[in-house]
Amino acid sequence: MTIQGKTIAIVGGGPGGLTLARLLQLQGAEVKVYERDVNEKARVQGATLDLHEESGLEALRQAGLMEAFWAHYRPDAGKLRVVDAKGTIYWDDHVQDSYQDDRPEIDRGPLRNLLLDSLQPGTVVWDRQLMTMRPRQEGWELTFQNGTSVQADLVIGADGARSRIRPFLTEIKPFYSGITVLEGAVPNAETASPSIHKLLKGGKIFALGNSQSLIVSSKGDGSMAFYAGFRTEEDWVRTSRIDFTQKDQVLAWFQSEFAAWDDHWSELFTQAETPFIPRPQYCMPLDQTWEAQANLTLLGDAAHLMPPYAGEGVNMAMADALELSQCLTNPAYATTLEAIAAYERQMRSRASQVAKATLESTEMLHAPGALEALVTVFKG
Repeated sequence: MTIQGKTIAIVGGGPGGLTLARLLQLQGAEVKVYERDVNEKARVQGATLDLHEESGLEALRQAGLMEAFWAHYRPDAGKLRVVDAKGTIYWDDHVQDSYQDDRPEIDRGPLRNLLLDSLQPGTVVWDRQLMTMRPRQEGWELTFQNGTSVQADLVIGADGARSRIRPFLTEIKPFYSGITVLEGAVPNAETASPSIHKLLKGGKIFALGNSQSLIVSSKGDGSMAFYAGFRTEEDWVRTSRIDFTQKDQVLAWFQSEFAAWDDHWSELFTQAETPFIPRPQYCMPLDQTWEAQANLTLLGDAAHLMPPYAGEGVNMAMADALELSQCLTNPAYATTLEAIAAYERQMRSRASQVAKATLESTEMLHAPGALEALVTVFKG
């Protein structure tokens, strides 16, 4: 095993980083996860995730966590209604005899918790926002915002879209997809937003119209998350001059930008918590490559950021974790350089194919005729 006796630092405590830590600990590796959050309750975790058989679920299976997953997953949370801007239903999984729960759903918070609970005590070191790294002997010295530093023989960047580790491997940067998403959340949805809650019916809504999208997901705590997607310039967040902590400003923008949409969608914005979160959608180049290093690699969004419209983000990160753990513990590789190079080749190839499909989905959902196109896909 090429990592025998090495100290491993995983930067980022999302599903990908935590899955990797679990898989490596099962093989006896010495692992620490450095997470910027002050503790596990510092941030409300995002919307429901659907895990795929060949990626997210397979990683959990190899991690010995399927029993914990089934204890926390949400049956029927993946049931989808496709509607138009007025809320008219064009596709409804709730009435489809053919509906299969083959991509079971779990809220991001419970997924993170079951991964945290699977790790050895003290594995995750909280309040560690990475500021910089520098080479130290054959490894790295990591310095965090709170002034502390640690040394590691091998560093894995699982620190997301704005990775501070990625520049140590490559100068390649993501490109803007043309779509920006505005994210919000409504607590106590049944009473705060009764019309949308009724339409949601404990599952998901894809509302499409006017080359715009509004995706709504139920959560197990009774809240719902929503994502308004629209075409705009890359610098819209700055040029719009919207204060996203001010509900009246965001509502006024929505009622203007989504003027063709029925008034009942405004309920999401009047009842949402603040701040809203604007998210320009980026994607890494499909042909990206870099030279492998013996003591550094990436997984998840840090490696292959892409828009979320194919539901692949967390699944890709967990598949990365599984493949990286298998390469690092495979006796066929004599050195960590060989193991990392093998992992990165297959990771980039897989990510390129998925990113291409994701960009096609993103374009389809924000094009004229999106509603008809999506319903046609579901009808086969």
